[in-house]
Amino acid sequence: MAKKQFKTESKRLLDLMINSIYTNREIFLRELISNASDALDKRHYMALTDKDYEADEYQIRIDIDKENRTITITDNGIGMNREELEKNLGTIAHSGSEEFRQKYDTGNTADIIGQFGVGFYSAFMVASQVTVDSKTVNEPANRWISNGQDGYTIEPSDKDSTGTSIILQLREDTDDIKYSDYLDSYKIEELVKKYSDYVRYPIKMETEKTVLKENTENEYETVKEIKTVNSMIPLWKRNKKDISEEDYSNFYSSKFYDWEKPLKTIHYSLEGNVSYTALLYIPSRLPYNFYSKDYEAGLQLYSKGVFVMEHAKDLLPDYYSFVRGLVDSDDVSLNISREILQQDSQLQALRKSVSRRIKSTLVDMMIKDRENYEKFFKVFGNSLKYGVYQNFGAEKEELQDLLMFYSSKEDKYVTLKEYKERMKPDQNEIYYCTGQSIEQIKKLPQIETLLDKGFEILYCIDEIDEFTLMMMRNYDGKDFKSAQQAEAIGETEEEKKHKEEVQKSNESLLKRMLTSLGDKVKDVRISSRLKNNPVCLVADEGISLEMEKYLSQLPGDQQAKATKILEINPNHDIFKVLQKVYDKKPEQIDEYTDILYQQAMLIEGFKLDDPVAFSNKICELMKEANE
Repeated sequence: MAKKQFKTESKRLLDLMINSIYTNREIFLRELISNASDALDKRHYMALTDKDYEADEYQIRIDIDKENRTITITDNGIGMNREELEKNLGTIAHSGSEEFRQKYDTGNTADIIGQFGVGFYSAFMVASQVTVDSKTVNEPANRWISNGQDGYTIEPSDKDSTGTSIILQLREDTDDIKYSDYLDSYKIEELVKKYSDYVRYPIKMETEKTVLKENTENEYETVKEIKTVNSMIPLWKRNKKDISEEDYSNFYSSKFYDWEKPLKTIHYSLEGNVSYTALLYIPSRLPYNFYSKDYEAGLQLYSKGVFVMEHAKDLLPDYYSFVRGLVDSDDVSLNISREILQQDSQLQALRKSVSRRIKSTLVDMMIKDRENYEKFFKVFGNSLKYGVYQNFGAEKEELQDLLMFYSSKEDKYVTLKEYKERMKPDQNEIYYCTGQSIEQIKKLPQIETLLDKGFEILYCIDEIDEFTLMMMRNYDGKDFKSAQQAEAIGETEEEKKHKEEVQKSNESLLKRMLTSLGDKVKDVRISSRLKNNPVCLVADEGISLEMEKYLSQLPGDQQAKATKILEINPNHDIFKVLQKVYDKKPEQIDEYTDILYQQAMLIEGFKLDDPVAFSNKICELMKEANE
């Protein structure tokens, strides 16, 4: 019989499709099972109005012949006649499923997966020859044969039952690829479980198992049995009232290899412009590689129960990358293979819808289950903060009400909304302070007076905190203000006037101290923020003290420095000592100034340039005090 050529620039297009579009060989089985499921859908649909199409059982069968190196996928679906074989398999990218839908399904009731027609050709990734035996109702059977390179032949077949059998003649093993792996029933069962577990029809195959021999106590034998290897009904498609918390947890553990129960399970279905079912989990703990390049974010994606993608990153914004789970959508648009998602409006709508549900769940947790929300935030709060910081604050409105910071007033985490609701009547700014830990911040001299006056301060202990607040700029009209910046905060007019008077009357002393410190500080001045401590450092405009410490840890020779100002407490005994020393021995003020500056640096957590010299100066002063 004469060989016919493919109707579409066959060799080049087929090579491109096999070697470029499909990057994972094992999906050939998924594609062929999906096509078989399509055929069963079509037959079932036709049987509703035509008894000739009725079948006792709709099923898919997989047979392995190790000796002859073949895999056969058989369905008792609608089948194809000679014309359809030539049209559907002779024309690459032609879709019989889509044509069937257009012809019969005017009410959009036939649920058919395949719409693009190229999945079949993935078989050539593993097969040197593909044979298709197919028979439709009331017509003779035909056989289509091709090696995927130089066309195909169609001839009569002796197949006597309606449906289609696809026989794959596996390629010979190479140094790089062991095609023989696909002749292992365990491997095939594994692939069915991975990709096609939720196809609605039973997928049957012969498997082996070890059993105890009859009439023996310890003799075993290997027997073969026909087994249904797919579960057919996915958990997320079952009614929620029939699913226990244990079911959800077990599914989560088996799917995502986490031995701890999830903190929150989100299971829902939505119908509308984009219809889908989602089963999402908020983990209880941070994955060990969450902040490394090895962590793969994204949800599992299914289309009508057929597994499409392990990590569909486009279904989640980065700030929700901690969410695990899956989405099963009838409306997902696929490119010419099920592997490649098309960046279209449906996908964007799906992403927005999933994100809205995640946010509403988190808000609900915050209101109704505060204890668990705080647990969540301590683990994944930085993801939300990074979300605010990224893209120049574009997601600020989306995320700001989910943020929490430790509060000086309540000694626990509070939201920005809660802070704003209890601000003092004349308070126009939200005060915050950065540090390595809550305990360290509580001891900082800069916040003594603020706390004494009853102002609430947010303690920022994560490196991202200050970047986040700087990017946000304000919350609901209230600017963020650091207690460690040079500009005085919470200062009354009376305090301001007194400070200026003391500054003026000690101008000569302060200038001498500034001169002695050189370029280490921009200014030395009187403070109104100190209560019990003699000195503190504050930052002028530009980067903060805490940000300097963070940036100093980054690689590179040029490190940004905060513009520092040394503030002196005029009510502390040390200031009186400074005044006396300056009156009697002005040159000695340099030593005192350096010691106070180094002390302020230590309080802020900076490393001293020369700790030995600092220690020696302390010892010298102690000796002088006792002489």
